[in-house]
Amino acid sequence: MFSGIVEEAATVADVIRHEGNVTLRIRSTFASELTIDQSVAHNGVCLTVVALNPDGTYDVTAIRETLERSNLGLLAPGDAVNLERSMMMGGRLDGHIVQGHVDCTAVCESVEQADGSHYFKFRYEATPEMRAAGYMTVEKGSVTVNGVSLTVCDSRPDSFRVAIIPYTLEHTNFSSIRPGTRVNLEFDILGKYIAALIAPRL
Repeated sequence: MFSGIVEEAATVADVIRHEGNVTLRIRSTFASELTIDQSVAHNGVCLTVVALNPDGTYDVTAIRETLERSNLGLLAPGDAVNLERSMMMGGRLDGHIVQGHVDCTAVCESVEQADGSHYFKFRYEATPEMRAAGYMTVEKGSVTVNGVSLTVCDSRPDSFRVAIIPYTLEHTNFSSIRPGTRVNLEFDILGKYIAALIAPRL
């Protein structure tokens, strides 16, 4: 379980492909604090640490299902990736409840400056089946973009905007998002449960 508060925009040191899976080698300032089997969110995707390397990097593996639902398969050495370790029991929930289970990807349509902040607009495929499953945004609701907990504005059936403050822009990989960049989305789990409760029962 995560909160969507990114700890670090780390660097992809290497990408190792084997059969349908991809192992990401990550260079992070807190790699020495990690343990094998620990969960870490990478651009919002919960992955398990599978190796700690002598050079101070660590490895995680993404399987085909994860690669098809997320942007992890697009990462290359040198890219920035948002990291968050799992929440500690008894801590503050500064963002919102994030599972680390990416629902789909979206594409950045525009980036606008406004009074010191930046507005990013994202568009995603919104089928009736996705909406029925709670894969949608609501005005002033929560959404996770590349692992960052954000508040929705200008919610539409297949798009939304978020406002990014300078601190978030500087400390996450939002600084490298441009029109055309593909990002990971995780919709609010509360909305998914509500959608399931009101869905017609067969």
